[in-house]
Amino acid sequence: MDTILSKRLQMVADFIPKKSKLLDVGSDHAYLPIALVEAGHIDAAIAGEVVKGPFESAQKNIAASGLDQQIEARLASGLAATTLEDGITAISICGMGGRLIAEILEAGKDKLEAVETLTLQPNNREDDLRRWLRDNDFRIQAEQILEENGKYYEIIQAVHGSAFLSALDCRFGPFLLKEKSPIFIAKWQRELDKLQYALSCVPEDNQLDRSAISQKIKTIEEMIS
Repeated sequence: MDTILSKRLQMVADFIPKKSKLLDVGSDHAYLPIALVEAGHIDAAIAGEVVKGPFESAQKNIAASGLDQQIEARLASGLAATTLEDGITAISICGMGGRLIAEILEAGKDKLEAVETLTLQPNNREDDLRRWLRDNDFRIQAEQILEENGKYYEIIQAVHGSAFLSALDCRFGPFLLKEKSPIFIAKWQRELDKLQYALSCVPEDNQLDRSAISQKIKTIEEMIS
């Protein structure tokens, strides 16, 4: 039986290179690796979980899928779920804050040299993650943004290599900023509305906070115009 992924995870799946050996960190019950192997998109995977409950759920789901010869669940933190001998060529980390994803990558930097592709889906602080990629010689080669159940998600694919990213690139995404899709505009319009409301709540005599918020508003307005 084919596993049905959410819209968000299906878009992540589309970013995983074919024939990869995948490490899926924080594997959300192993749904992503199971769907990818079932579809013949990848050959093998490790589903990493740091919490016992989701780890046991991943084990059960893998066994129920009949794919326990191709997918293994491991209880470990971040990239500690793999060793160089596993031959991992792609890593996915989804559904966490951008700062936490950056910390996971930083803690496991020694595992990244042989990895060809990172597919990352931060729930927030995308700018922190993009800065980490830039500062650690990973080049963003593709991005996508989607809306699901009233929430906006960004997906970032990165490979080894250096590339200049400005502060605006880090905040808005170099590819997303260039495309300025309707979903991108909608996300930042929502953020703009929040900032305008926040500004209305700051007393007129608090010029320091008003100035900081006003600058953020101006930047977003310029980006989505």
